[in-house]
Amino acid sequence: MAKQHRQSTPGRLAGKVILISGAASGMGAEHARSICHEGGRVVIGDIAHEAGRALAEELNDAHGETVARYAELDVTVFDDWLRAVEGARVHFGALHGLVNNAGIGSRGSVEEATLEDWKRTIDINLTGNFYGMKAAVPALKEHATSSIVNVSSIAGLTGFKNRASYSASKWGVQGLTKTSALDLGDMGIRVNSIHPGSVNTPMTVGLKRGFGQIPVGRAAETNEVSPLVIYLLSDESRFVSGASISIDGGETAGNNLRPFN
Repeated sequence: MAKQHRQSTPGRLAGKVILISGAASGMGAEHARSICHEGGRVVIGDIAHEAGRALAEELNDAHGETVARYAELDVTVFDDWLRAVEGARVHFGALHGLVNNAGIGSRGSVEEATLEDWKRTIDINLTGNFYGMKAAVPALKEHATSSIVNVSSIAGLTGFKNRASYSASKWGVQGLTKTSALDLGDMGIRVNSIHPGSVNTPMTVGLKRGFGQIPVGRAAETNEVSPLVIYLLSDESRFVSGASISIDGGETAGNNLRPFN
């Protein structure tokens, strides 16, 4: 039986080209699938070459046309960002959105964390976002409206015990987001941060965690985060900028573990 292709149809992101970092797996890969499902095209930026190329092939096969391309992207290397942005413009003709999704976790208090842990976490989680935004702005400002979505964490909304480097980096993403919303608004560029709580991804496999602090009582699946990303990339959110949006099952709403009596 011949392979059935799902032809791209006009959707909420029809005609838009989006660059995603850390897009070869986990939340990034789900965001890429959702973008293409909504009529957009995507540049899959990652250092995982085989997985990134495989995802691009999967999406192109599913849609029966070139809707995705892989770009080698180490977020700590500014020249990689410049090449990824230029690749989007060359292959797809434009760049309308950026999703700064790449990130790593790290453990340790200020006493326990090593200097190397601190530098690597800040370089990837915060400086990587700055590099991506700096590289993308010249292309994004060519349009009447464009969007940057920075993936922070609930660790960027509240303190996180034994996560000094990680929490600092994610709080930094929120500050960079709000400042950039002010700086880039008159260019038509909206900048927002999303703050996921517990999400089932390859990075969290084997992580010991409880869910009592989460009112809904479980972790999210990646396809429960992507709809928020789609909304922020789409023209539906043209008046949303500088927002820090938690997507955490209510975890940061208050103390869900406090006893009733």
